[in-house]
Amino acid sequence: MELSVGKLRGLQQLADSKGIMTMCAIDHRGALRRALNEKDPDAVGYQEMVDFKLDLCRAVAPFASAILLDPEYGAGQAIAAGLLPGSKGLLVSMERTGYAGDSAARITELLPGWSVKKVKTMGASAVKLLIYFRPDLQDIASKQLDLVARLADQCLEEDIPLLVEPVSYPIEEKGPMSQGRTSSREFAQMKPGLVIETARRITSLPIDVLKAEFPADIEFEHDEEKLLRLCRELSQASRLPWVLLSAGVGFDSFKKQVEIACRGGASGFLAGRALWQEGARMGSREERMSFFQRTAATRLKELAEIADSYGKPWYSRAGAENGRFAPVAEGWYRSY
Repeated sequence: MELSVGKLRGLQQLADSKGIMTMCAIDHRGALRRALNEKDPDAVGYQEMVDFKLDLCRAVAPFASAILLDPEYGAGQAIAAGLLPGSKGLLVSMERTGYAGDSAARITELLPGWSVKKVKTMGASAVKLLIYFRPDLQDIASKQLDLVARLADQCLEEDIPLLVEPVSYPIEEKGPMSQGRTSSREFAQMKPGLVIETARRITSLPIDVLKAEFPADIEFEHDEEKLLRLCRELSQASRLPWVLLSAGVGFDSFKKQVEIACRGGASGFLAGRALWQEGARMGSREERMSFFQRTAATRLKELAEIADSYGKPWYSRAGAENGRFAPVAEGWYRSY
């Protein structure tokens, strides 16, 4: 893992003093609308989305190493409101919410009017891309990998880190013997192989950090030694630092996953709804803000303590000792 100075600086900004990434995701759009108004998500307006994100950012940013925000409702707004301390890293998402195609062939689309160059220009630390990914669906996987490769080239050009978040999904089985959608148990059995092979495929591209799913469904797999072994296999498959995503699970489940993942080689986490999802169902803004300050922030601090205790510093995957890389050569700036 060779790093240019721009990418190195961006990655340093995402991590805490121990080289562990203790990050909070607030870039949800479609999922947040549904959480705020389950019956009529489209009724959730611009200002309601912005207010939710700014309230949450105000509560948790002081305790995160970095915050992930979207350009539509969060990134510029949080900076302008003075809610993202300069000492905290900022990741900005590139994708449009949802996906194109049907549920069995999900294609990620980039947000129109947004670009890697704009992320760099606004002073962000890193670019984030979510893709739906099934390595066993070769044609769709190839298209998704092409998108990652194109974005990776743009990030190389702008000298900014790229974090990729591949998300697996169940598909409908077609045929006379099929009963429709893959069951939860069947998908849980597939999950380890999907997540580990995905890590191998995605990190073969010139990206910088993998935001990975937990490589098992702990509702069906309770053997902690096996879970730890799977996380170690994921670490072996990934040629890059990886952090754990929360995927909307409850906090207690995610807390358990973070400890196992960090013991297995993860460099931290990028937690979303596991921290704050209950707040979306609260009736008043005051009640919600109290929840963010008292509960979401406390949860983040708990997770950070676990990750700092067990996680592997991101720079150790790059062969750096104590975060120190080889010195640059004299006159490096001329060809930079």
